[in-house]
Amino acid sequence: MSNNITEEQLDFLGITNKEKLSAASKRALQWPMNLGNDWFFEYQIEDLKGDLAYEEGVVRRDPSAMIKHDEKYFVWYSKSTGATDGFAGDIEKEKVFPWDGCDIWFASSYDGVNWKEEGIAVRRGEKRTYDDRSVFTPEIMEYEGTYYLTYQTVKSPYEVRVKNQVGLAWSDSPYGPWIKSETPILSPADNGVWKGDTDNRFMVEKKGDFDSHKVHDPCIIPFNDKFYLYYKGEQMGEEITFGGRQIRHGVAIADHPKGPYIKSEYNPISNSGHEICVWKYNGGITSLITTDGPEKNTVQWSSDGINFEVKAVVKGAPHAIGLNRTADVEKEPCEILRWGLTHKYMNDDYQYIRRFTTWKLKHHTAKGERGE
Repeated sequence: MSNNITEEQLDFLGITNKEKLSAASKRALQWPMNLGNDWFFEYQIEDLKGDLAYEEGVVRRDPSAMIKHDEKYFVWYSKSTGATDGFAGDIEKEKVFPWDGCDIWFASSYDGVNWKEEGIAVRRGEKRTYDDRSVFTPEIMEYEGTYYLTYQTVKSPYEVRVKNQVGLAWSDSPYGPWIKSETPILSPADNGVWKGDTDNRFMVEKKGDFDSHKVHDPCIIPFNDKFYLYYKGEQMGEEITFGGRQIRHGVAIADHPKGPYIKSEYNPISNSGHEICVWKYNGGITSLITTDGPEKNTVQWSSDGINFEVKAVVKGAPHAIGLNRTADVEKEPCEILRWGLTHKYMNDDYQYIRRFTTWKLKHHTAKGERGE
């Protein structure tokens, strides 16, 4: 490495001897220089008005990205009612998570603040189908006049070791009707081995791939004349690392929005993250990595949609971001984050959708200090 190090890099990083480099200095030499403030942001969150304001006894969460049609914004989200009972009771009848027993609903707004709930877009499937228990965490893509909804699915019974999948529905209008895929478009890897007949999801004989237990938070992006399905993977026997939960992201690629989707041989494409939040920028893909892992709370960018590099470390970000897909994504790296939707836990039982606003970080000094 030392032969490729420039004097400018050494001066910029304050490194004295390029022949004696610590592990930290070696990592620092891989960082880009002079990024400016465009990749950094701060944010605030506020309540919405109308039908998406908090409603006792109702769960509204996991907002999709927003698109615009006939001068109105549209958003899709998970909706259920009733309290969460956990796994202690009759799991055939009781609700084990807030996202259990959900259908996908949608709402519209002229200003992004006042929202009208339009009704159900995609219902749970009939008994013994792959999506009979819950459909939730949707994402929207409009492509050549057709609207595509991707979402998570769970089949009954909702046991601790249940393996969820990803479904797809499409329509010629944001109002529907929606045609659902008869089979999942993405499933967990089938190479892990549970240990014993207990319901403990942390007991395994073999962990398998990074997505051997669950595939979550699907999002399809048209990219390089193909369709990139980004998703969160959970591994059987998930553990806690020094960065938190063992959560990583993957991508599956197809020639058509309906698939078939083939998982990349380079998966996993992140070593951190939680909800998927990706957008196109400067000929590549930007990813906001949050919540879990050693690279949590970073903004990353990839020229090929697979090999991501850290561009900024941020103070935090809204949860479960619903991006504003109408934004001018080429104006700045984080322009699409200037406003959007998120959700908040009012308590363990009920969540509701809110609005976030971000702005470019102007100062990088210590809190309460301003350099002269």
